[in-house]
Amino acid sequence: MKSDPAIVIDRLRASGEPTRLRILALLRQKDLSVGELVQILSLSQPRLSHHLKALTNAGLVERLPEGSFVFYRAASKGDGKIFLDFLFEQVDVDTPAFERDSAQLEDVGVMRSESAKTYFSRVAGTWDTIRSLHYPNEAIEQNLLALAGPGPFRRVVDFGTGTGRMLALFAPLAKEAEGIDLSHHMLTVARANLEREGIDAARVRQGDVTAVPFEDGTADLVIIHQVLHYMDAPGRAIAEAGRVLVPGGRLLVVDFAPHDLEFLRAEHGHLRLGVRHDTMASWASDAGLTLSAPRVLAPPKGSDPGLEVNIWVADKPAEAREAVA
Repeated sequence: MKSDPAIVIDRLRASGEPTRLRILALLRQKDLSVGELVQILSLSQPRLSHHLKALTNAGLVERLPEGSFVFYRAASKGDGKIFLDFLFEQVDVDTPAFERDSAQLEDVGVMRSESAKTYFSRVAGTWDTIRSLHYPNEAIEQNLLALAGPGPFRRVVDFGTGTGRMLALFAPLAKEAEGIDLSHHMLTVARANLEREGIDAARVRQGDVTAVPFEDGTADLVIIHQVLHYMDAPGRAIAEAGRVLVPGGRLLVVDFAPHDLEFLRAEHGHLRLGVRHDTMASWASDAGLTLSAPRVLAPPKGSDPGLEVNIWVADKPAEAREAVA
């Protein structure tokens, strides 16, 4: 892929400065907030913002707003990524400055982990209460892996990623994986979990599952795990999944079957007491997806009350892919 000479010159100017090269090296390893970059590089925020603006304008860095935070990521696609890949083939990162930055980057990971633990300790009761009512999570995950197919997947997207567990589960099967969530706190948990497990192929960003920040036909697997019952318009999330799937791609949806446990609405924020199969079929049809009958996972023996879990598989017709071939 060749670029306009003027664009190449802009990228050379933007990257051809020692601090900016260090910034790029850091962002190729991990998405970082402005505050985290300030901490690592010992720069003033105005000075750092000046460098980030130059790198962003040159298409070498992506800006990811997250509430009152802004995270940055090295260009992950297109000719910006190609430029960076070539650039860092020429750069020796085993030098004192880069090594100091990498050591500081590890400290950022520790701080993220501590922040995640603090938040999760406040909300753990919600998870524990609901987990006790339904089929074991480990068994649900094994069913998901079986229904997804063996892979490998080019790109997996997780809508409402929460703790990042689905990314951790599927990242080993994917070239790249990305999760979105509206909650900055949950994204903090997800980042810490992925870093702790050493998963480099997965990243997260803030986003609305009814208007995801991904282009059409860019994922071959989309996962929506225990998200729809929190939504007032779940059909929009299914429609977005259909939009971003490649022809022949697959959507996996996990949610509760209809139930009458009103305390989940009152105490845990559930807007819907489960999802009916005919309702899911309507959403899938509107999104151009072919829905299969759900795999039904009964509640644990002796749980009274209990929650039945459904796993739906919805496929995007492959005709468009076959026509191209």
